[in-house]
Formats: sequence, C-alpha cells, structure tokens
Amino acid sequence: MPRNGLLLGAAVLLASLPALSARADDPIKLGFSEPLTGGLAATGRVMLAAIRIWADDVNAKGGLLGRTVQLDYYDDQSQASNIPGIYTKLLDVDKVDLVITPYSTQLTAPAMPIIIEHKKAVVSVSALNINSNFHYDRYFSMTNTGPDPDSVFATGFFRVAMQQNPKPQTVALAYVDLEFSKHAIEGAHKEIQKAGLKIVYDRSYPPSTLDFAPIVHAVQAANPDIFYIASYPPDSVGMVRAVREIGFTPKMFGGATTGLNNVSNKRQLGPLLNGVVGYENWLPAPTLMFPGVAEMLKKYQAVAKQEGLDPLGYGAAPSAYAQAQVLGEAVEGAKSLEPDKISGYLHTHRVSTVWGDVTFAANGEWAEPRFLVVQYQNITGSDLEQFTDAAKMPVLDPPEFKSGNLIYPFANAVK
Repeated sequence: MPRNGLLLGAAVLLASLPALSARADDPIKLGFSEPLTGGLAATGRVMLAAIRIWADDVNAKGGLLGRTVQLDYYDDQSQASNIPGIYTKLLDVDKVDLVITPYSTQLTAPAMPIIIEHKKAVVSVSALNINSNFHYDRYFSMTNTGPDPDSVFATGFFRVAMQQNPKPQTVALAYVDLEFSKHAIEGAHKEIQKAGLKIVYDRSYPPSTLDFAPIVHAVQAANPDIFYIASYPPDSVGMVRAVREIGFTPKMFGGATTGLNNVSNKRQLGPLLNGVVGYENWLPAPTLMFPGVAEMLKKYQAVAKQEGLDPLGYGAAPSAYAQAQVLGEAVEGAKSLEPDKISGYLHTHRVSTVWGDVTFAANGEWAEPRFLVVQYQNITGSDLEQFTDAAKMPVLDPPEFKSGNLIYPFANAVK
C-alpha cells in the first residue's frame, strides 16, 4: 500500500445511476469516503447503503437542480491516515461538487483541513464536536448531540444515575485514546463535577487494545459505584465481555458505548448486554416515527438482506440518509452549488429529514439535542426479534422520549 494515503490499488467505487434528467451527462458529484473494511466497516457499510438509497430517491425525482447525482466514494479502510489523500483526490482530481465526511470523529477530523482549504460546505455524521477545533462556518453536523456535544453522552447518563436511591458516590472512567473518546470524557468530567461524584479511576487505553480484562480488573479494584466508558465499536464489545466474564457489578455501567447500537454487535453479545446503559440514534418508538423513516428503512432492509449488512439499520441508516439529505435540501433550497449559498441556507432554515427536523446552531451542531439514553433489559437470546422490540431498549432520557425505567443496581439487570 502506498504511504501517501491514496488507495491506488483499489477500484474507485462509483454509483452508476440512470440518466433521469436532461442534464444527466453533467452530473452533480457527491464525494466522500467510508470505512468499508477495517474496524469501523460494520457501520460504514450501513452508511454507504443508506447514502446510495438517498441518491436513488433523489434521482427518481429528477436529481438536484435538474441534474443526476453521482456518488464518488472510496474505502478509507477505517484508517485516519488514508483520509487526507482521499479527500485531496476527490477535490483536486475527481473535481466533486459536494462533499460529506465519513462515519466517526476519528475519520472526519483529518478530512477537515482539506475541505477547509477548498472552501467547501460539508456535512458530517457521528462526529463529536469537530468544529471546536476548526471554527469553520461551512461545517454542519448530523450528530444528535446538540450545541454541547462533549457533554451530551454524559448529561443524560448522570442525570439518570443521580435519580437513583441510594445515590452513587464514586465513578471510574476508561476510554480509548482517540479524538471522540477524549471529547466524551471531557464532557463526563463536567457532569461528574456537577453531580458531586468522586473519581476513583481515570485512564485511557491505546486503540490497539484487544484484552480488556486488565482494565476491568484495575477498575474493579477501585470499587466505583459507576463504571463509565467512552469506546469505539470493537472495544465497546470487548469491554462488555470483560465486565461480564470477570463478574464485575458496579451499580451502573455504560456510557459513550459506540457500536452497541449496531445490531451485529447486539447479536454477538445477546444477554451480555443486559444492564448496560448506552445510547441509540433511533428506535421504532411512536415518538420517533419521523416522516419518511419507515419507507427508507424498508428499502434499506431489502438491501441489507442482499449484502449481509446490519439487518435493521436503526443505529446508522437514518442518520446517514439524513446526512446526504440535508446537503441535498440545502442545494435545492439555495438553488446553487456555491458553498456560501449552501451554508447560508443551512444557517437560516429548519431542515426536514427522515431523522427528524433539524435546526443548526452557529457552530454547525444541532441547536437542540435529541440524544437517546437507553438501558438494555430482559434480552434472552441473540435472535433478531430481540432487537426489534423497543421495550428491551427503553429510553431513560431525555424525559420527553422516556419509555421505561433504569434497572438499578446493575447486578439486578444481569440476573
């Protein structure tokens, strides 16, 4: 593999879309990468499927500005080092008109300097507080964390924790040494201070970690009431397994558990998930049935069956579709591909998506969070049906979406 980050040995994956308008010979090119292989591929492949469905839907209606949408995308192999080369190629060689970023904070951050240099409007997804470093006025985030994304993973978690009787007193923090997790832990520190909890363990671990037992043993020795983690998909699974195998039962366990909202990981873990407090991007609850989401998921699930993807898509498909949908709505609303006009539209308009209506704050984050804190409860197997039942993943916070109560302490939930 060449060291310059470009995947020169891999085929460029282009969406071959039918000519549906008079200007189909002059398509609007949307460029991006996704992690289609490597540690983030389970989610990246779902994201790609949803974006392709969006492109098909748009083109079936005549495209954008009367022109067919073409997707130009590359596999970034879940490697941040590949991102600068890919986005340089997309913008300088492929000459894409529009850009979105790949799934995750880890892969979005290295794309930003290239995008900013080219002065493009950009929409990210599942990227935590990226713009705190760049302060770029053409950046918009399809991440449901709201204007204070560092704290949102912890806000609801600790709000629920402090409603318990007896109240917890101590907390342990473990997190992977990556951009997302470091931001999430900074937010957790704020909430812990507000709650008056004492931190008894606070350490990061390298992204290459495969054995989580030593971490869990060290945390167990600190004897916290709460074990709060900020993890990427592979280590979220590994940490849950280690906690259950060791038999560690703090009063509350979970946090920014990225990847547990992917059904393939849920099916791996099955009943081992019971008691974990995590988050979901979307669930089939009545309050979350936004216009178009059921139809989109029906299309996605047909594709998923053919391609061996997450069969439900709840965790990533609505947000990925909405990521492209926001940019497309801005192009149509501004009637332009000019970055200033696109960003101006998004700064001044509420946008309707399959993931709900969104208004952007000045920093490009959602003006209002819609972050769902859940606990996995009463899971008895690993069959798919377990994870179509919203009652097994009750929403604990925010209050307007609450659908169940925390089983506390954790030991009661794992029985």
